Amino acid sequence: MIPRIPHNDFGVLSPPALGEWEPTLTVTVVIPAHDRQDTLNLTLAALSAQSYPEHLLDVIVVDDGSATPLFLPEIAPARTKLLSSPPGGWGRAWAVQAGLDAATGEVVFVLDADMVPHRRHVEAQLRWHHLAPYVVALGWIDFTGPGALPDSEQVVAALAEGAEERLFPLSPHRHDWAEQIIHDHDGLRAAPSSLATRIHVGATVSYPAALLRAAGGMDTSLVLAEDTELGYRLTQAGAVFVPDPESRAWHVGLPTAMRDHGALKRYNDPYVADRVPYRRYLRTDAGRQWLVPYVDVTVPEGSSYEDVRATVDALLAGSLPDVRVTLTGPWDLLTPGRRSPLADPGLDLRLVHAAFEHDPRVHFSPPRTGTAPFRLSVPPGWVVAQDTVERLVAYLEEHDSGTLCVALEETEAGVTTARLDRTAALSRAALVAGPGESLDDLVDALFGLEWVDGETWGFKRRPAVYPPRRRPPSELSVLTARHEQELARYRKRVAALRAELAQARRDAGKNGRDAARWREKAEAWRREAVRLARERNRTMLKRAVRRVRNLAFPGD
Repeated sequence: MIPRIPHNDFGVLSPPALGEWEPTLTVTVVIPAHDRQDTLNLTLAALSAQSYPEHLLDVIVVDDGSATPLFLPEIAPARTKLLSSPPGGWGRAWAVQAGLDAATGEVVFVLDADMVPHRRHVEAQLRWHHLAPYVVALGWIDFTGPGALPDSEQVVAALAEGAEERLFPLSPHRHDWAEQIIHDHDGLRAAPSSLATRIHVGATVSYPAALLRAAGGMDTSLVLAEDTELGYRLTQAGAVFVPDPESRAWHVGLPTAMRDHGALKRYNDPYVADRVPYRRYLRTDAGRQWLVPYVDVTVPEGSSYEDVRATVDALLAGSLPDVRVTLTGPWDLLTPGRRSPLADPGLDLRLVHAAFEHDPRVHFSPPRTGTAPFRLSVPPGWVVAQDTVERLVAYLEEHDSGTLCVALEETEAGVTTARLDRTAALSRAALVAGPGESLDDLVDALFGLEWVDGETWGFKRRPAVYPPRRRPPSELSVLTARHEQELARYRKRVAALRAELAQARRDAGKNGRDAARWREKAEAWRREAVRLARERNRTMLKRAVRRVRNLAFPGD
């Protein structure tokens, strides 16, 4: 029975100790090379001294248009051949695919032409392939510092003595980001599905040949970022990624990612964004469509035009625009021949086709471009809330689960359900399933399957009248609209009058306060006048008395 690895937890496997087991699988090492004859010589020398049995190993070197054609050196594995990259393309992915097409091994081991593997490098990775046919094994890379290169004889001698460390000075640079992910997730055993794929680095990696071919091989349209894209597709095919620290190799010099990371990222980002939905931070532009969607939605056939349209309309209007909808049905029956338009037995099918024929996010057969990481199935006649799909996917990601079954209603025929699946979980279950085994049981055992209530997640029946319409206004509605306009004008005038009244009241209050103040001042002036008058009268009386006295008593 094929071992059943949950999530990426390859800890359920027990690899043999190096040098203490008997290999049986054949392996083809594919080396894409563009120039670099000097380092290719060292790579082939190291492969000639591997601990893996020579009769199980062959090598294909693919010359990717070198300025000076490459040649095979004297020191190389016995079964090594050199191919020229075929016409029609160029780049590393093109050369690797040419090697894959020619490979005969049960395992394909891709090794760059600037890699110098340790003696047990191939053996360390191949032991995992003997345990499970869906493991992708990765080597552990040390980068060389500046200095003169050894020759092929020195490489062979160092490997024979187990003294590979003396071949090169060690650079302080490392794949820190990849090693940090591995360290933080128990050697990658606890890494969620969408994260494990990130450590796929193609400089030294081995694949089950059948799995690699089933996943589609290399994307030869890419000249960079091909490893990132392939890692994503392998995840969807059900692969488990195993980084093996005992599969060590030297990388001669620093790769482009370390020498010019900014320029490389600037180049790669649009290609990766289009092909790897996991990179959500690259898909922040509202309303964009991508080559590979985040969620593939299927709406099955067998219902009315109104039911199908309501369901699809709700899905396309969701808060997660990164979806692609496939409508199943016998679309080949929609011929252009003469028919009774209203009595057409395929009328509903024809109306559905007419409604979505020109929407680029809706397809009538499974699209051939890209495998989405999530698959959602919604029965026609059920509509989702704006955030339903986004919430379901977020829940599945948070728990790294395999499937959410959404119970919508129970009828005599059974339970109507919607369903969200992780593509990687379905693929893994199919890889390990025995005859007659339930895939749902396997998904539950490997990733987890959970039932949830549809109403809680925003599912409901479509409105009774669908699609909604905006009817032309009737005479009554026109009159009503005119009355509403007049009423609005009156309300505006009343508000203005109320404002004027309030201002008048404020002015009246102010005038009242001014009048009181002037009354107080007038009273003060009156009292002052009385006082002055009295003072004047007393003065005049005194003067009169003095005048009378002077007349009566002159000389006094």
